[in-house]
Amino acid sequence: MVRMGRRGYRGGHVASDRRLAFLSMEDLTGWVVDDDLCVEPLRRLGWTVERVPWRREPDWTGFDAVVIRSTWDYQHDAASFVKVLRGIEARGVLLANPSELVSWNLRKTYLHTLADTGLNVVPTLFARGIDAALLRDAFARFRVSELVVKPVVSATAGDTHRVDRGASSRLAAELAPVFDDRDLMIQPFVPSILEEGEISVVAFDRRPSHAVRKRPRPGDFRVQEEWGGRIEAVPLDADLVETTAACLRALPSPALYARVDLVRHENRLVLMELEVIEPALYLRMDASAPHTFARAIDAWWSRVRT
Repeated sequence: MVRMGRRGYRGGHVASDRRLAFLSMEDLTGWVVDDDLCVEPLRRLGWTVERVPWRREPDWTGFDAVVIRSTWDYQHDAASFVKVLRGIEARGVLLANPSELVSWNLRKTYLHTLADTGLNVVPTLFARGIDAALLRDAFARFRVSELVVKPVVSATAGDTHRVDRGASSRLAAELAPVFDDRDLMIQPFVPSILEEGEISVVAFDRRPSHAVRKRPRPGDFRVQEEWGGRIEAVPLDADLVETTAACLRALPSPALYARVDLVRHENRLVLMELEVIEPALYLRMDASAPHTFARAIDAWWSRVRT
């Protein structure tokens, strides 16, 4: 049974003993985190918010709900991470996003599943371990001069490499120890990311909220802020809304929050990744986003608590 918080009204604001955990990690030094922008909007809705590192495992029954946020080290021990999530749910505490959806999204092989639904997805080759022959096959298959190689389980562009055809033999030797006995994915490098960038559409409760454009710093190709990426807000046009809606419909179950990462490839928007585990939500880039997210959390809890 899900534990119920007590609600009342005090001074025009909702008063409650409802406690919400934002699941995080022990050390956020050097990371760009803006989840605290939701604390005051949630307080006005009757929530007390606490950041809880996922490895700490407190008494989860002390919380009315847990929302996964800045757990940006989960990929180093994904099995333990999922075990923690399932333990939260086993204690009757509401979790967003749920562990079943997280497990589906954990391995980027989900891109094949989404492509099979008819979504336009960046072409992807999956393999285990890397050598020169694999790279030659990928170059031939995608008919490009550059590739991107990254782990199937990854976050914040960790161990993500850009491979030029002319240096592929040397790079295969250098990358072999990195991907030894690891599942990896290979995609064609999308040149538009250097100028047009990657567009991330953030959605709460299956509705697009806001969008940002992420560009890499000069000389790099990774768009994440931790690698020097530059971010700007962009309007939600009809194409972004329609593409985002199609991606969200393809999820195996509804998500409280999601981020749809899109790039322009061969003159059309295609899906790079669909993040429902711990995506940065860029709340500071839209004045209404923290309030929208807070209301979505409150509505989700009210809807599913019984």
